[in-house]
Amino acid sequence: MAELHEPDPDPAGVLRLVRRDRAAAQKQVGSLTLEQQVALVCSAPVRQRQELLELLPEPERAIELLPEAEFCFTVKALGLESAPWILEHATPNQVAAAIDLDAWSEHALVGAKLGAWLDALAESEDEALLRSLSNIDSELLVLWLRDRIAVFIKPSDDEGWTPPDGSQTLEGQFYFVSLRTGDDVATIQRLLQALFRADYWTYFRLMQGVIHELPTEVEEWALRWRNARLQDLGFPSWENAMRLYQYLSPKERATLPPGENPLDVAAWDLPVWMPSLPEAGAEGRTVFRAIARLEETERRAAFFSFAAIANAVAVADHMELSDSETTPRAIEKAARWIDRGLAHLAAEHGLTDEEVLRRVSFQHLFRLGANLDPERARPRRTPEAPGA
Repeated sequence: MAELHEPDPDPAGVLRLVRRDRAAAQKQVGSLTLEQQVALVCSAPVRQRQELLELLPEPERAIELLPEAEFCFTVKALGLESAPWILEHATPNQVAAAIDLDAWSEHALVGAKLGAWLDALAESEDEALLRSLSNIDSELLVLWLRDRIAVFIKPSDDEGWTPPDGSQTLEGQFYFVSLRTGDDVATIQRLLQALFRADYWTYFRLMQGVIHELPTEVEEWALRWRNARLQDLGFPSWENAMRLYQYLSPKERATLPPGENPLDVAAWDLPVWMPSLPEAGAEGRTVFRAIARLEETERRAAFFSFAAIANAVAVADHMELSDSETTPRAIEKAARWIDRGLAHLAAEHGLTDEEVLRRVSFQHLFRLGANLDPERARPRRTPEAPGA
């Protein structure tokens, strides 16, 4: 199919040139447009991206343009302990999205992963740290703090009150103490000090939250905000994603769904770098060959429609959204079962594959394909929905 961007620069070729002549490689990379520099980084294997970023004349400009999931992949490949220089230049949306993608398992927050991101952020300068914290839900921070410290407030009517042994305070009103002997609370001190100096209301809100808010309510709201942001990135809720596997009756499997306009789809910002679908060679998937035969505007709509199905597969199958291998796995599974549905309807109604694509949505084609072989198609394991 026609590419949605100019052909990507060749990262392997740039890296080979680095081995021979680093100055020449820097000059070559410096001659690229900013969009081409972003493409160069995103089209490289994640473990090679640091070396490419270091070749850029202004890496901070490319970092802030990385799609959200690609930013997460890049930081994880580098290692959070080595990533403060990248986080220093990240946008608040990139940081929030990376935490949404990486710090949750099913519907539960993983405190250790959230703590690792906050440890890395704490190495940033105050301005960058506060910029990132401004887009992290207070509910997440309250949950993280509750797991690490107990907070006490000095009573205004008890002159004889003494703070708990080993506690610390920034302003003589709130005192906090580690819940675990020997736990290093340096990151907590760093974040609280930065907020106390620059954003006292948020500092006050967090300390009060640790004392008074109910953990179950805080967790519920944190999950709601996270799910809403993931939907903005194109990842549906688990319940909506599981519609891909809904049962179709034999009659529905043989019928063209009425009233569908599957190629009336607007473009949207993908969280991953996917300038085109996989090549539609002779051995490739039928759906990709069919898309390649569509008109240009139809191909673009099909591209974004297919990407939405791949995202839904990743969510429904509970793939790890912060893993760089998830996108190709989801694309392959989406294509496999869309192919089954496409072949079935094309044969049933005497239509060409591209005619089917013009009349039937990718979601229905996937559902149809999955219904034809449900044992093989269904997710390997089905996580419980929240509240189940």
